[in-house]
Amino acid sequence: MVEPATAAAAGSTRPRSRGWVVWGTAVLVYAAAVAQRTSFGVAGLQAAQRFEVAATALSLFAVVQVVVYALLQLPVGVALDRVGSRVMLTAGAATMAAGQLTMGLVDSMPLALVARVLIGAGDAMTFVSAIRLVPAWFPARRVPLVTQVTGIVGQLGQVVSAVPFAFALHRLGWTPAFAGLAALGGIAAVGAVTLVRDRPDDGPTTTWAPPALLAGLGPTIRSWATWLGFWSHLLSAFGLNMFLLMWGYPFLVQGEGLTTGQAGALFSLSVAVAIVSGPVIGELTGRHPTRRSLMVLAVAVAGLAGWLIVLLPSTPRPLWQLAVFVVLISFGGPTSLIGLDIAASYAPVERMGSATGVANAGGFIGAVVVMLAVGVVLDHRTGGAPAQLADYRAAMWVVVAVWVVGVAAVLVSRDRVRRTLVAPVR
Repeated sequence: MVEPATAAAAGSTRPRSRGWVVWGTAVLVYAAAVAQRTSFGVAGLQAAQRFEVAATALSLFAVVQVVVYALLQLPVGVALDRVGSRVMLTAGAATMAAGQLTMGLVDSMPLALVARVLIGAGDAMTFVSAIRLVPAWFPARRVPLVTQVTGIVGQLGQVVSAVPFAFALHRLGWTPAFAGLAALGGIAAVGAVTLVRDRPDDGPTTTWAPPALLAGLGPTIRSWATWLGFWSHLLSAFGLNMFLLMWGYPFLVQGEGLTTGQAGALFSLSVAVAIVSGPVIGELTGRHPTRRSLMVLAVAVAGLAGWLIVLLPSTPRPLWQLAVFVVLISFGGPTSLIGLDIAASYAPVERMGSATGVANAGGFIGAVVVMLAVGVVLDHRTGGAPAQLADYRAAMWVVVAVWVVGVAAVLVSRDRVRRTLVAPVR
């Protein structure tokens, strides 16, 4: 039988207070990364004016960032297995800080895209490095719950981008607002290098040693559990990522006619949903590991219902219906972590980083496809004029197409896992 590969079997002998400090620091570094990842979601309209670009070109800013993030997940996972979380978290925070400072200073699109590359690269190093610490510092039974809490607390970074960053952007201007994000990244880097440790110094001796570069990639890629994790993450997170990272804010303001304050409140509601639902999903994952993909499919159906609330009617929705829409799609954030749990639980400890990295790319690859497609459809329909609600509705139907692909892929990969591994994933 394939046993879940956590390193927490001897958790009772660990220095618990130090473990909480290490984990808490990593979570704060991740929260800073989320604030920087989602900052462009509230800066899109100002960016269109600053760089004088239309919808397709505007979507490139988010697409480039997310493509870099997704493409780096495998090499980041390999590097994480080799050098550990402390180095990766520090490098990620410093790289994002450099990217945000560049973004605040430049006024040409090519240089701004370079900035987005740096932000995507730094972001790619952060979350998988934070959750890699969890099995090293916590008992195996608590790993799914603590992983969910990691994601939940980290998502509070969305509040930073939706409220104080948006306020600074409107009141202080482009450069001061992005300089503030760069300072946040610098503080995160200092915290990571100072307080994060990869494993307890006085913990029990293990036989694990850092693998040679690229060792074990073949088994990771060939494992159907890795791909079940990938597709589970994609199905859960792609629509929410598209909404938060690029088109949600313009859709709510231009399409639905909300004020910037109302749109920011709905973004904050997404965080609140994750805070409430994440621990429940984490606890259910820990108690019912053979029902993980079933949870993914159930939440995917709820997310589709949310999208239909805004895609089917031809008139702007009242605020309460938009709130229901945000609530339903926001369950996908915590649920996407089930994909990482699936991939990691079937990987030996020396391949946990690479398996998690592959799975973590899923929701972002799906978001890239949708973000770019929405931009293309908007440009085709508007010819560069401001988009209306009908234009956003037509463009966002691509979400449903990707949803269908994701459901089919989860069902196929789940069947393969059942056939090839002793421990079934249902």
